[in-house]
Amino acid sequence: MIRRNVLLALFLALCSAGVYSQNTLGFKLPDNVNRVNIPFESYNNLLVIPVILNGVLPLKFVLDTGVRTTILTEKAFSDILNLNYEKHIVVSGIGGEKLVDAYITNGVSLELPGMKGEGHTMLVLDKDYIELSNYLGTQVHGILGYEIFSRVIVKINFTKKTLSLIKPEKFKKKRKFRSVPITIEDTKPYINVQITQRDGKRTPMKLMIDSGASHGLLLESTADSTVVVPDNTITSNIGRGLGGDLIGQIARVNKLELGEFEFNEVIATYPDPNSYMDSLKMGSTFRHGTLGGGVLSRFTVIFDYSSEMLYLKKNAAYKKPFEYNMSGIVIKATGKNLRRFKIEEVREGSSAMKAGIQAGDFILSVNHNSVDRLPLQQVIGMFNARANKTLRVELEREGKLVFKKFKLERQI
Repeated sequence: MIRRNVLLALFLALCSAGVYSQNTLGFKLPDNVNRVNIPFESYNNLLVIPVILNGVLPLKFVLDTGVRTTILTEKAFSDILNLNYEKHIVVSGIGGEKLVDAYITNGVSLELPGMKGEGHTMLVLDKDYIELSNYLGTQVHGILGYEIFSRVIVKINFTKKTLSLIKPEKFKKKRKFRSVPITIEDTKPYINVQITQRDGKRTPMKLMIDSGASHGLLLESTADSTVVVPDNTITSNIGRGLGGDLIGQIARVNKLELGEFEFNEVIATYPDPNSYMDSLKMGSTFRHGTLGGGVLSRFTVIFDYSSEMLYLKKNAAYKKPFEYNMSGIVIKATGKNLRRFKIEEVREGSSAMKAGIQAGDFILSVNHNSVDRLPLQQVIGMFNARANKTLRVELEREGKLVFKKFKLERQI
């Protein structure tokens, strides 16, 4: 599982501001078009799609079932268009301690290839607090969610990297897809699953489906007594929210049952409640946790909000084992073209830490292969190839060259 679970949303802030537009016209397919297919980019199990803001500015947004209202991650982009801000709000960060500024603008148009939406409300962050581009390794400017899912059937083909948007009245499920009931509560999709934890107990749990998170399974120990954090865990930085990093425990559950589908030895994330508060995807609906891209990406997925149904078909990744960051390092893309790779963090007890790799080091080459022309995802892949693989890395540390050698290893 990728360390940077993008736990993003500001729905509660919009509700408290009381400015969610009641006159939103929303997305609509043209009258003579029943379906459009949109290529998407995939990073850390997240979908990135092209969006044109107000008919002028081409941007890229993460498609996220966990958000109600469109989010623009940096005010500089909306300033270019001279958008009017209806309200300035202040949102608490991690543990409610750090405050971040945001603005609300109405009447925004959002255009995808083949489909356009008018009259949207958009929340604009004053600065790029979340650093999506740096941790995905590509330019990303915002998050888009419920406005799309509520209007059309959304089919995600992770193998072909194609997003299909279909008019509900023209949709017909194909025989190979399996139906799994969901509920739409507070604009978000929820699903009932069975989880067998390390103590052997098979427990029914309610999860929010979160396409904007790269993890497979996240369980909240504060939900109720049924969520038990196993004894065998590692402490890690599990994501980034407003105002900082999110800390938690990483472990495995014995089994996850999703309709008729079963997964064994699934990596589960247990966030520290004190650092999880600023995600704001929690909302008012009870849940035991979230189901993220680490599981969704093993299927072709169809979201049908109007019928409250999820349709799933296995893809080639279905049987892929669940793994978690075998090097122990977190890499951040920096520089003008996001091609300079900084080690942001080294996990305690990891093979990289034992080898003497330090936060602040810059990666120059891996096994004698220069990384200066590679995308971040390929570099991350080198550091998570397979257990027991030996890596020889060339690093820059305070202007000097440093060479280290270590083996990838499973800590969990």
